[in-house]
Amino acid sequence: MLLPAPGGPSGPSVPSGLPGTAERVLPLRRPGRWVTAAVVLVLVSQAAHGLITNPFYQWDRFAYWFLRPVVLDGLLVTLQVTAYSAVLGLAGGVLLALGRLSGNAVVRSVSWTYVWLFRSVPLIVVLIFLYNFSALYPTLGIGVPFGPAFVTFDESRLATDMVIAVVGLGLCEAAYAAEVVRAGVLSVDQGQHEAAAALGIPRWRQFTRIVFPQALRSIVPSYVNQLIGLLKATSLVFYVSLLDLFGSVQSLAATYPGDVVPLLLVATVWYVILTSLVSVAQYHVERYYARGALRAVPASPLQRGRAALRDLRLRFRRETAP
Repeated sequence: MLLPAPGGPSGPSVPSGLPGTAERVLPLRRPGRWVTAAVVLVLVSQAAHGLITNPFYQWDRFAYWFLRPVVLDGLLVTLQVTAYSAVLGLAGGVLLALGRLSGNAVVRSVSWTYVWLFRSVPLIVVLIFLYNFSALYPTLGIGVPFGPAFVTFDESRLATDMVIAVVGLGLCEAAYAAEVVRAGVLSVDQGQHEAAAALGIPRWRQFTRIVFPQALRSIVPSYVNQLIGLLKATSLVFYVSLLDLFGSVQSLAATYPGDVVPLLLVATVWYVILTSLVSVAQYHVERYYARGALRAVPASPLQRGRAALRDLRLRFRRETAP
């Protein structure tokens, strides 16, 4: 909407439409947006008011348990299991993805079977199966296939609760990571493969220096989602007698039944904090790998906030200037 500028104090205003006429642009009014925003704010305010004022949440007990050593010990176990499983899962996923893309029919079939199997079996079943693995194979050995073993190990001593949790989560994570990595590799333009082959670059160097860095732009967002799911899936290791964050909270809730709700809130808040940190790391990694695909890397939220504050200051000075 265009409106003519008002006349100055020394004379009448200039008619609209004449050359040199100053016009002011008014934004289009959208009352529906304001109504929607008002309704959303009311609903959010009601939810926040109920969350703060409801005595059933027992926020004083929440503050008491939030930084207790037993909770922090469980949090440390959660971080350890997540880190070890993520490394194991990503390494296995890369190998399985290469196997899926291999020209060897045997390797391709075995990789496909692995991915199909561990995507079909629930994680809790895998963990419980590994927890009882010593009943099936009391000892493990290294030797001649189908022949005598040169070195034997007691499986019950090797398979601690931490090892069972990491191996179980890592095996399942590798199956999903394989599909993420394979999709990222397939997203790279075929011309990149052909150009590298035409230059005589070895296949392994083609993958590590040309294909995989470009595939990371597609791999990172999907795999970070898998990592967030893995972080939350660590709550299942409680069923193999490993007291992670959720296991510690469950044990405390059984001992203090009156604090069940605040203890669950403690676990919820810690999981939210951890997933938020992973999301921040994902954002910066995506910006790093987007440098070769975009002419200009998008501004970060901090940069956008600074720019908005700077524009606000300039507008304020302009409007308050004499």
